[in-house]
Amino acid sequence: MASNQELACVYAALILQDDEVAITGEKISTLLKAANVEFEPYWPGLFAKALEGVDVKNLITSVSSGAGSGPAPAAAAAPAAGGAAPAAETKKKEEPKEESDDDMGFGLFD
Repeated sequence: MASNQELACVYAALILQDDEVAITGEKISTLLKAANVEFEPYWPGLFAKALEGVDVKNLITSVSSGAGSGPAPAAAAAPAAGGAAPAAETKKKEEPKEESDDDMGFGLFD
């Protein structure tokens, strides 16, 4: 779990991005001091270095477009489920069976 210092740096970086200000260690540090957050001096520089050359706005807006997003495929499948559901059931693929140790002629306790 992230520490309060890390979260404070993340929020400071998001504030700077929202205001379209360059994200630097000094500016993160200034925001943290203004918010009365106690932090180790290396955190702002570490976050600034990690975000150097990264389009934070694009990163935030493209979070849900990854391959593992759950709601997008479900929403796309919902309209097709009305008329194409019986056809999909008839075309189920058989999954290849995995070989077990017993099929190979030996087991764990042989």
